[in-house]
Amino acid sequence: MVGVLSNKTSREELKPGDHIYSWRNFHLYAHHGIYAGDGKVIHFTRGAGQEIGTGTFLDRIIFSSSPSHPKDSPCPQCGDQSMLDGVISSCLECFLYGGDLYIFQYSVSPFLFLAKARGGTCTLAPSDPPEDVLHRADFLLKNGFGAYQIFKNNCEDFAIYCKTGLLVFTTVSLGRSGQAASFLAATSAVVSSPLRFLTTSFPGLAAVGCGVYCVSRFVSDIGVRRDVTKVPVERLVARPGVDVSEAAPEMGQKD
Repeated sequence: MVGVLSNKTSREELKPGDHIYSWRNFHLYAHHGIYAGDGKVIHFTRGAGQEIGTGTFLDRIIFSSSPSHPKDSPCPQCGDQSMLDGVISSCLECFLYGGDLYIFQYSVSPFLFLAKARGGTCTLAPSDPPEDVLHRADFLLKNGFGAYQIFKNNCEDFAIYCKTGLLVFTTVSLGRSGQAASFLAATSAVVSSPLRFLTTSFPGLAAVGCGVYCVSRFVSDIGVRRDVTKVPVERLVARPGVDVSEAAPEMGQKD
């Protein structure tokens, strides 16, 4: 049951249009997608061996998804998808890659958002109706979602866009995903905050770090930030191959 400590859910509870995720590499990061029904998931990935373009060092060592089966024994439904790049459709088994199933929460309260210590599990933003979510996911499956980058345009960004239609339109912002925001908030709490000089005690440093982390996560959530705009999916892919972080400023005002 979805709660404060865990968003774990069962397959029987899944509904088309749900934003789901599964943890990878000892919970280092999670892979996100949109459940399309009939045991299928639409998700955004950069396959092994793909070009990283202007990505970061982490783009070189972390892949959005991994081979779901050995190459000599591919999935009977999906085949070998380990080298695929972009928006793809997989069976639920391949998407989970042996991990547990979790559901991403929308329209959570500020209290619940802050109670979730780990980013990339919920947002204050409301979800659009399932039919809109599925339309965006299916459209992007056919037309793409730009170049994959961990901090600017990742699998969680894809799922959040499908659920909300929202994009960040300022060039100074890094993506929309809670995972990226959580990582950057943690880095800021440890390294960048000038408040760390106000105390030298370990409890004081811990309190300062926790405060900076929570505030940074909250203000970067797509449900409260001001630098977002609602972008119809047809306009998003009007220029095939363009990075969505570059396309957003061209979309004009909110619809």
